[in-house]
Amino acid sequence: MVITNDITLPTDEELTVQELNLSTSALRAGAFHLGKHCENQNNEFMLCRQELDDPRACINEGKAVTSCALDFFRKVKKTCHEEFLQYATCLDKSSGNMAFGHCRKTQGVFDKCVSDNLGIDRPEYGYFTRAKIHSTEREAPPKAIKKEYPDATPGLPDDYPKPPAKYGSRFHWLE
Repeated sequence: MVITNDITLPTDEELTVQELNLSTSALRAGAFHLGKHCENQNNEFMLCRQELDDPRACINEGKAVTSCALDFFRKVKKTCHEEFLQYATCLDKSSGNMAFGHCRKTQGVFDKCVSDNLGIDRPEYGYFTRAKIHSTEREAPPKAIKKEYPDATPGLPDDYPKPPAKYGSRFHWLE
């Protein structure tokens, strides 16, 4: 990306946010419930990125997603810590690619705990692939004005002589 003098970059203070320090197995264990819990913030962030096509304009939405994820994992730690650790450990140690199939029992225990304590049910299969309409308070970006260019070559005048084609018509089957 080329940067010119008229581009302003965000400061370090604007970009600094508390990070989510979790292992891959822990993120994978909480992914479905996290996606459901933070769906609104994530949709808002993705809508901003898609509409504005400028990551600098969506910093606050990104911070909201990170804050929501931190909040979710803090709630899980308070209420379902043991179940979560068992499920994440099972994912980590049961297979080389952290497959869910080997850990269905610990998943069921974790899902029940999250449902009972946090009120978040595990979304059904295919939930995140469905098309959804997201309502936002942010105003839509201005539409790009479609440029119209005049015809570069002027047409022939109506009285210009038009001799018959030298090698016949292109549409010979119509003659």
